Amino acid sequence: MIAKDNIKISVQHLYKDFGKTNILSDISLDVREGEVVCIIGPSGGGKSTFLRCINKLEEVTKGQIFVDDYEITDKKVDINQARQNIGMVFQQFNLFPHKTVLENVMLAPVDRKLLTKEEAKTRAMELLKRVGIEEKANEYPHSLSGGQQQRVAIARALAMNPDVMLFDEPTSALDPEMVGEVLAVMKELAEQGMTMVIVTHEMGFARDVADRVLLFADGVIAEEGTPKEIFDNPQNKRTQDFLAAVL
Repeated sequence: MIAKDNIKISVQHLYKDFGKTNILSDISLDVREGEVVCIIGPSGGGKSTFLRCINKLEEVTKGQIFVDDYEITDKKVDINQARQNIGMVFQQFNLFPHKTVLENVMLAPVDRKLLTKEEAKTRAMELLKRVGIEEKANEYPHSLSGGQQQRVAIARALAMNPDVMLFDEPTSALDPEMVGEVLAVMKELAEQGMTMVIVTHEMGFARDVADRVLLFADGVIAEEGTPKEIFDNPQNKRTQDFLAAVL
């Protein structure tokens, strides 16, 4: 149980191994309500694995993760209940191709018996309007652009009314001209006070939107600070080398 200082996510001494390969080593991090944390760093540094551990899509090797009042790492936790508080948006959109946009967004709240079909439909239309795509409600995913599909995926994640949103490189599968429309939706969520942890390669977005930026490399947090500290005056050589390569 964590209730101090409005902490939404608390990660304590997290380790993750795949076989004999160590992916994450002694990661500790608190994320407060309304905070936007962007995670950057080279491929293979453990960024996506870290995000997946928060949602128990990966079992941790050692350590504890709390989201709200749930210990995600407790073997007895009702993970379906805990995940109602956690929205996640992936690189791939993972929409059901045989369901309309509206049906995709309605599905989880109805399945989990949180809303009636009519309530879920009303809520889904509100969310589709929020992400600027309500006119596509009755279309199927294949007829949408990648940027539009990702906005539907964000609406679908929001349909469960989560306290926390996790984004795993949500623009990496998009054509460059579609990246901006997805980032604009995420920026609006941040401005509305959503607690967000975002793995991203979009350095300009991280600089503009993040409260804190973390540089993951070799399975550890090599450096963390405000966007100004990380981008304008990085202290760690790993951070300096990474930013020199991508900026």
